[in-house]
Amino acid sequence: MAEFLQYVITGLAVGMVYSLIALGFVLVWKSSSVANLALGQIVLLSSWFTYGMLTQAGFPLWIALPLVILFALGLGWVIERFTLRPLIAQPILALITVTLGLGYFIEGIVHFVWPWSVAALPRIFPQSVVHIGPAVVSQEYLWVVGISLVVFIVLTLFFRYHRMGIAMRATADDQKAVQACGIPVTVVFSRSWMFACVVAAISGILISSIGGITYGLVETGLKAFSVVILGGLDSFGGAMLAGPIIGLAESVGGGYLTPVLWAGVKDIIPFIMIIIVMVIKPYGLFGEQRIERI
Repeated sequence: MAEFLQYVITGLAVGMVYSLIALGFVLVWKSSSVANLALGQIVLLSSWFTYGMLTQAGFPLWIALPLVILFALGLGWVIERFTLRPLIAQPILALITVTLGLGYFIEGIVHFVWPWSVAALPRIFPQSVVHIGPAVVSQEYLWVVGISLVVFIVLTLFFRYHRMGIAMRATADDQKAVQACGIPVTVVFSRSWMFACVVAAISGILISSIGGITYGLVETGLKAFSVVILGGLDSFGGAMLAGPIIGLAESVGGGYLTPVLWAGVKDIIPFIMIIIVMVIKPYGLFGEQRIERI
């Protein structure tokens, strides 16, 4: 029982981070219909930049973290302004290909600036353990779950009540109507990329505080894509709920199947779930089913 409970708590914590990364994908998709395939590399870059601020530059936490957020905002603005805005009205395949190439470009920059493959962030959260029933859990996982919930709540309130959040939701429904109301659609696109990069940066800090910084963070971005498929490409609520489901399946399934099958079975569980969902419910659990007249 203690082992199962530990797998559940670990899976929920990692799944919440998957949800955050997926939320960044949904933000961009809903506002501009662009599939951002560079999310994993953005998470990787943000994690290494955090390492650079805390360890290499030696800034205290209260200075380093705001710098990471500012870096993420600037990165999102640069990506949208100089990479994607020139491709407005181009075929969707061109936009997807650009984000794929952007991911490899970012990964190359990371290899050049930080040539070593593994690093550990300084302690951000308390390292002591907490007893939850018969299970013994590190406080890091509880902090990750709590911060993820706070980010979800803040973003939900922003999109429901803030003027820019409402404009971003409206752009997802009808870009021409938004333009007719005097809201520049390009500004909405830019803000969505900036928000997505900030969410990716927060996700990178959280996941790196648990498992360190490795190039496996790129794969973490791909696993978050399974969250998007399960929850629905255009559903914020779907991303929030699907992340813990994927995290639980990966943690519990990997924990019990690894001794029976092979060591890497845990890593393929999210992608098996993608295949199952695409066959049974292609639009995801909460995605909007679009019917187009041919």
